[in-house]
Amino acid sequence: MDRLIYTAMTGATATLNRQASIAHNLANVTTQGYKAEEHRLRAVQVLTHNNPPAALPTRAFAVDASVYHDFSEGPMNYTGGVYDVAVKGRGWIALAMPDGTEAYTRNGSFEISENGILQTKSGIPVQGDGGPITIPPDSRVAIGVDGTITVVNETGAQNTANAVGRIKLVNPPAAELVRSPDGLFRLASGEAAPQDDLVRLAPGYVENSNVNPVEEMVAMISLARQFEMQMRMITTAEANDRAATQVLAAR
Repeated sequence: MDRLIYTAMTGATATLNRQASIAHNLANVTTQGYKAEEHRLRAVQVLTHNNPPAALPTRAFAVDASVYHDFSEGPMNYTGGVYDVAVKGRGWIALAMPDGTEAYTRNGSFEISENGILQTKSGIPVQGDGGPITIPPDSRVAIGVDGTITVVNETGAQNTANAVGRIKLVNPPAAELVRSPDGLFRLASGEAAPQDDLVRLAPGYVENSNVNPVEEMVAMISLARQFEMQMRMITTAEANDRAATQVLAAR
């Protein structure tokens, strides 16, 4: 009897976690640079309290083994914005976090702060080769494919282009990246990834989310049916236990 309950109750819990992940993906289907996530499950045998512990081969838990991130490239959307860039192929844009660490994003929709700092829409400065990048006032800005930012003064000597900084572009191994609660990625070690000169940008574009809403909705329906089946198994186990108790009590 308990073998059925072990499998069904942990399976139902894991199914709810997967549903929450899909709901999170659907909520970010229009979030620029968002990468879809998926919970991967595996079966784990139940251990006894003996010393050493012994496995119960007829009983197993379904556990959330890992969270998989889909790092495939999302569709490019042309905006023509001066401060909009998209990473072409593999790579990330580095951000300078308030605590001195670095975080990485594929959302290249930037703006200029009141102090002239190039930053994200949420106010996080973009990491340059020497720290945050400052854009001088009254200047025309151009971002190169390698992340170099050049400005031309709109007053005075207007024919002189000056480089004011370079966006730090990195390409760490995908296995070393973890998603933080703020939606940004960081190295699991907490260190900063090195500059990668092979990463290229597409100025005037932004990368949309790589979530496929149709696939996510189909998966959501499938998980709802799985959860319903698991709850029926628990109900069946409860009914069998009640019937067995009545039989034993009648003897």
